[in-house]
Amino acid sequence: MTNIRPFRIDVPQAQLDDLHHRLDNTRWPDEAPGVGWSHGIPLDYTRELAAYWRGRYDWRAEEARLNGFPQFRTEIDGHDVHFVHVRSAVPGALPLLLTHGWPGSIVEFLDVIGPLTDPAAHGGDPADAFHVVVPTLPGFGLSGPTPGGWSAKRVAPAWAELMRRLGYDRFAAHGSDFGAAVARELGLVAPERVAAIHVTQIFSAGVTAETADMSDPAERRAVEQGYRYEYELGAYGMLQASRPQTLAYALTDSPVGQLAWIVERFKDWTDSTDAPEDAVDRDAMLTNVMLYWLNATAGSSARYYRDGADSWGEPDPPSTVPTAVAVAPHDIGSPVRRVAEQTNNIVRWTVLERGGHFTAMEEPDLVVADLRAALRGYR
Repeated sequence: MTNIRPFRIDVPQAQLDDLHHRLDNTRWPDEAPGVGWSHGIPLDYTRELAAYWRGRYDWRAEEARLNGFPQFRTEIDGHDVHFVHVRSAVPGALPLLLTHGWPGSIVEFLDVIGPLTDPAAHGGDPADAFHVVVPTLPGFGLSGPTPGGWSAKRVAPAWAELMRRLGYDRFAAHGSDFGAAVARELGLVAPERVAAIHVTQIFSAGVTAETADMSDPAERRAVEQGYRYEYELGAYGMLQASRPQTLAYALTDSPVGQLAWIVERFKDWTDSTDAPEDAVDRDAMLTNVMLYWLNATAGSSARYYRDGADSWGEPDPPSTVPTAVAVAPHDIGSPVRRVAEQTNNIVRWTVLERGGHFTAMEEPDLVVADLRAALRGYR
């Protein structure tokens, strides 16, 4: 089946009523005094955020915003894939595929679609225009749950097929988090079609205290970030890589559980200080949570960790595709260029002024500018 079907989000009111009922009847835990964020997402903050979600957040307004973008579904590799597709009016625009990761969604890229497709309307040069495709990973959000078995190696050929169906024989790819791995894998499975890739992470390009040049501030920082992730921030990954089904019961049944599990990542991984809203818009963050909650994809999205765990730590096969890297200073980890160059054709390396892991959501202007500059020579 190769047909592409228009899609529009239309959540039944009964689902929203059920969400409100569950929020009204949340069974709250206790909390040790004075621990702040050090034990996880704080009780007072979570209660206030849940109350905002229940009483002031407007899903229908967010639904209308999402529906303002052309959306579609098509079956690829046995699963319905949801995607946003916005064609530029500029002749010769370069097709660009944007892929999110966990716990992200298409919400990450909503603020960059306009500037990428219509640069002139946003103070840019029309010569930098892109046709933009933003798919939802199978098992995530609007693509719905999957039974498992998905990894970057399976998603990449699915994305190559998606771009073929859209008539794009040659395209560029950008990815963040898991999407960065997908973008790199696309360059391996379809190097003749991928003009260049642009990523915000290369997870295999890290260093340890034993392999780093500790006299280099960037490498020393990469070591410090690596230790913090391993010993403080990475427990979620070990759980999702080992027991995703057990976690799925809690997150699929409790909206506050799903909220806390995702929002804590937005605090830990962003350029924030006191709360995630220092770095990202509160309503956008809640819409990201809603895409997991409404589609019951907590478990299937977590299974990516379980299904991909066998390849963790394995060396990357060499890639010849031109690769641009944008490093956010407040990400959970920093790739090291000399390591990345061992298996990647690095053509541009930018250390952004601001931002964290959800870079396009935190600093859309910086990401748009870097994408334009990085891909200008590959049109």
